[in-house]
Amino acid sequence: MEFNELFRTVAVFALPVIFAVTLHEAAHGYVARHFGDMTAYRSGRISLNPLRHVDLVGTIVLPLVTLIAIKLFGVGVPFGWAKPVPVNYYALRNPKRDMLWVAAAGPAANLLMALAWALLMKLLTFLPDSGPVAFLDLMAVAGMQVNIVLMVLNLLPIPPLDGGRIAMSLLPNRLALGYARLEPFGFPAILVLVLLLPQALMAVMMPMVHASIGLIETIFRL
Repeated sequence: MEFNELFRTVAVFALPVIFAVTLHEAAHGYVARHFGDMTAYRSGRISLNPLRHVDLVGTIVLPLVTLIAIKLFGVGVPFGWAKPVPVNYYALRNPKRDMLWVAAAGPAANLLMALAWALLMKLLTFLPDSGPVAFLDLMAVAGMQVNIVLMVLNLLPIPPLDGGRIAMSLLPNRLALGYARLEPFGFPAILVLVLLLPQALMAVMMPMVHASIGLIETIFRL
C-alpha cells in the first residue's frame, strides 16, 4: 500500500474513530449521572470534548494498527477504546438495574453517531460533486461503518464489554456473580480475537454488522 493511500485512509477514518470511542465513554458517564452516580461528572468526563477521553494506545495506536492491517491483508476489525469513564456501581440508585442502562449507553451512542453520519451522507447527495464533498462522503461512510462495528463488538456478552455488563444486569444474582468472575479474562480474550483471530471474530460479528448497515441505508435510501 502506497504512503499516499495510507495517509488518505487515516485522514478519512481519524475523526470518525476518535468520536466513536470517546463519545461512547462520555455516554456512559452521562447516564450514570442520571441514575445518581456523580463520579464521572466530578472527574470532568461528561464532555463532548474528545481530548478529555483520549487514550494514546486505545484511541490512536491500536485503531491505526488495525486499520493498516485491514488495508494490507483485507481482514480485521477496527478496534479501540477511550479512557474508561469511572462508574461507582454502588452509587447508582438501583445498582443492578441501572448498570444495564449505563452499559447500554455506549452502544446506543455509537448507533446515534452512525445515524448522524448516514444523515450527512444523505445531505451530501444534494450537493454538486467536488473534492471536499467526495472526501466528506468517504468520511461519512467510514463513520457509519466504524460506529456500527464498535456497537456490535461492544454488545458481545463478554465482560468487561458493555454486552457483558448488560448480561450481568439481566442474570439472576448468583449467576451474575459467577459471570462477573470472568471479567479479568475477558479483555485479554478480546485482544486475542482482534489481533490474532480476526476472521473468527468477523464470522460472529459481520451478520449483525451487515444487517444494521443495510437497515440504516434503507431508512435513509442511500
